[in-house]
Amino acid sequence: MPVFSTYDGTELAYHLVGEGEPLICLPGGPMRAARYLGDLGGLSRVRQLVLLDLRGTGESAVPEDPSTYRIDRLVDDVEALRAHLGLEQADVLGHSAAGELAALYAAKYPQRLRSLTLVTPATGTLGLPATDQDRRDAAALRAHEPWYAEARAALDEIQAGRGTPEVWAGVRPFMYGRWDAAAQAHAAESPTQRNAVAGSLHYPETGLDTTAAVAALRELPVPVLVLAGEYDGGPTPDRAAELAALFPHAEFVVQRGAGHFPWMDGPGDFTRAVAAFLDPGVSSVQAGGVRLAHRTWGNPSAPPVVLAHGRGGSSLDWTGIAEQLAARHRVYALDFRGHGLSDWPGRYSFEFFRDDLHAFLEARNLSGATVIGHSMGGVAALLLAEGHPALIGALVIEDAPLLLPLDPPRPPAERPSEELGFDWRVVPSIDAQLNHPDPGARERLGEITAPALVVGGSRSHIDQVQLEWTARQIPGGRFASVDAGHLVHADNPEAFLAALRSFGIG
Repeated sequence: MPVFSTYDGTELAYHLVGEGEPLICLPGGPMRAARYLGDLGGLSRVRQLVLLDLRGTGESAVPEDPSTYRIDRLVDDVEALRAHLGLEQADVLGHSAAGELAALYAAKYPQRLRSLTLVTPATGTLGLPATDQDRRDAAALRAHEPWYAEARAALDEIQAGRGTPEVWAGVRPFMYGRWDAAAQAHAAESPTQRNAVAGSLHYPETGLDTTAAVAALRELPVPVLVLAGEYDGGPTPDRAAELAALFPHAEFVVQRGAGHFPWMDGPGDFTRAVAAFLDPGVSSVQAGGVRLAHRTWGNPSAPPVVLAHGRGGSSLDWTGIAEQLAARHRVYALDFRGHGLSDWPGRYSFEFFRDDLHAFLEARNLSGATVIGHSMGGVAALLLAEGHPALIGALVIEDAPLLLPLDPPRPPAERPSEELGFDWRVVPSIDAQLNHPDPGARERLGEITAPALVVGGSRSHIDQVQLEWTARQIPGGRFASVDAGHLVHADNPEAFLAALRSFGIG
């Protein structure tokens, strides 16, 4: 367990979890040992978590001066940790009460910050206090739970000023999206991990004047993620959105089904959202209520090309092609819902993927862009071009199924045992549509007005005669056969790019 000396000589401990670039993680409570953060739902697989035990908590020493427990005094402990780690600039994550601490650090040391992640952050110190009504409104969302009546009675006692330790324990179910055995065990550890004396001194009785800090945050030049839990009462998503609005470069995410500890409630959802934010090569947009991650290449002023991957893939599948196209285009490659770093909402169909593509084009103001779709992404692009002919400037369909009923139909697929980069529920959903497709998709091919190129892989399992037929149904459509399997752009990228150039893209 590494330790370092902070500004007043107090020995502070921190814990390293995972490998990669360091992410300084500040625990809430207030003044709870960092152990409760765990590996933040698997975030340690993409970043090395530097979990700081704040002074007087966990393995860190008790300071000689109790006034240094104040939140504004803890800011310099964070700066001392950054210097100790030898980081010119740090990525900092703060949870709950430490969200305020992280924000105050950002206000005081903006030049030492690379990014700021605020997870279900407290907001009162920054002038946006959670209210009793906030907590009642959030509690009402759980009225269907079997524990609700007892927990609501405890909440009423607390709001009436009768909050004993036993009563406070009674509201713990409201803090989690699922009050299961894991949540109960996590909650039960809280009293032994928290320094109650330090917590009582964390916020000064006279309050804290943060006027200058809030003004500094309004000018903060770094990216900020504010992540709220759908069921959290402190902050509610609305209150967290107000906090996000303080920052000039903020992304706001509400994790569905989550409470105050979102990595416990949905580790995959949490990790994807935070990992996408922390990756400088990834951006996200809210499109039709779904967060869609995407990557970009090329000059922002160049003609846009949007790349749509196939089932089980991601935007990374296009890296080599995107780098080539970026010489003359602004290239966007998105992760469809249920794939990569986008949201995995659990419901999938060709129509949902069509809607993702539609919403993405609108969110990024890409009307008239060239769209290149592979397989599942090609079907989504076809459906969009049929329904909104003016939205797509040019269309390339790469080895996409024609949506004729499969004969024989696909049997139920068995999920592989290894970890997947996509939601397995995509597979049975799409297989069901391939077995019994909507015939309207074939019948509307003639309504596509965009110039269209259909590219087939001569060694693919997709029927190439059907692909040629598809191209003929589209007014002015063209067909190109490439010596490749189903993944044409990966199997034979040079020939694929040559087909694009013959179509005017390159």
